[in-house]
Amino acid sequence: MTVNDDSFTNWMHREEIAESMIPIIGKLHREQDVNVLLHSRSLVNKSVVSILKTHRFARQIAGEELSVTETMPFLKALTTLDLGPSQIDIGMLAATYRADGRGLSVEEFTAEAVAGATGDNKIERRASRDVVLYGFGRIGRLIARLLIEKAGSGNGLRLRAIVVRKGSGQDIVKRASLLRRDSIHGQFQGTITVDEATNKIIANGNEIQVIYSDDPTTVDYTAYGIKDAILIDNTGRWRDREGLTKHLQPGIGKVVLTAPGKGDVPNIVHGVNHDTVKPDERILSCASCTTNAIVPPLKAMAEEYGVLRGHVETVHSYTNDQNLLDNYHGSDRRGRSAALNMVITETGAASAVAKALPELKAPITGSSIRVPVPDVSIAILSLRLERETTREEVLDYLRNVSLASPLKRQIDFISAPDAVSSDFIGSRHASIVDAGATKVDGDNAILYLWYDNEFGYSCQVIRVVQHVSGVEYPTYPAPAV
Repeated sequence: MTVNDDSFTNWMHREEIAESMIPIIGKLHREQDVNVLLHSRSLVNKSVVSILKTHRFARQIAGEELSVTETMPFLKALTTLDLGPSQIDIGMLAATYRADGRGLSVEEFTAEAVAGATGDNKIERRASRDVVLYGFGRIGRLIARLLIEKAGSGNGLRLRAIVVRKGSGQDIVKRASLLRRDSIHGQFQGTITVDEATNKIIANGNEIQVIYSDDPTTVDYTAYGIKDAILIDNTGRWRDREGLTKHLQPGIGKVVLTAPGKGDVPNIVHGVNHDTVKPDERILSCASCTTNAIVPPLKAMAEEYGVLRGHVETVHSYTNDQNLLDNYHGSDRRGRSAALNMVITETGAASAVAKALPELKAPITGSSIRVPVPDVSIAILSLRLERETTREEVLDYLRNVSLASPLKRQIDFISAPDAVSSDFIGSRHASIVDAGATKVDGDNAILYLWYDNEFGYSCQVIRVVQHVSGVEYPTYPAPAV
């Protein structure tokens, strides 16, 4: 047998194992509300090749590829346990087991590592929480996709309605079509039908009521059977408490804004300050995509090295508030063609750091350049540190943060030398540290942070909504503090 034959045989063996993983992962998700992860990446509803690629990607984080032959025993061990709703990272189970020297069997180690989710310790399944989307643009449709994707077990968050201004001619059909196909993020994973008689979009069995209104104070959501819902305003039309309070109509319990909040509206970055949300807070903001991208790594660097001052320069993809071709615009430069120019503009991300990370006293400045790409941006974070360090130390630290810290869902890490912006379309992390571009000289560090300013941000919004709704399930093994 040739070397090539050996490689192909090995590939087919791993394909077979990955194929046998799919029904186990699906059953755990549907029947026990267990989300199986691999280094913070969900394996639910993934194909054979996607499962294998996720295992291979582990080499970017842990330094070596993770094999399905290593993780399958832990997945099988989970099926023998009386598990409650939780997220279980089989990549972390394999990694921590490898470092454990007690001689435990895989079954014994797994039972110990996830003990908080079993037997008398397990939490009960919670009733689903209604969600309403106010607006159905770029972020709104991606949030809809995520909510439908996560509806799996029938628990958690349930998308009940979207509120939009009615357009002319086949409005609901056109909106369903935009949900079904996206030029950047591809096809919707599932089936979508439309019931024009009742103004409903049915996506993977989820009935979504389309409510037509251009005034939030006129909608009675209880008329549609919606109760105590979380309304996600992705229009950005209102950003202060007075404006957002208009959404608190019958049937709405909380309002979450997908733009920086003004005044006393809390700006929440999941992973950083989501635990500061007061239970009785009814209005909050998820800040901006750039704020979500820079605050988690800024927090990580401040905790380890201290930060005296910093500057963030964002190279940002163009957005819908710019003109496709030169035309009048209220802003000085955004009227020039987004597809043909680099456009210098402002960013509020630097000033928003103080609201999300008040313990950081260092001054942070910022500016932004819009460039002719439709999605994925990069933040260049230049920091003056309190102590000198080396590039190797910083990279080892950030790699570990992305792997095993409480920020591992926010911070990703990549060492591929040929990575470009389109490689990060669909990333679920708030930002991705580019190891090859990182620069450190004594007490100066420059981090290059990629982020999918549409999808990665939408994932952060969902995490905040899960947290305030009480359906954010614990992760095992617990990340290192």
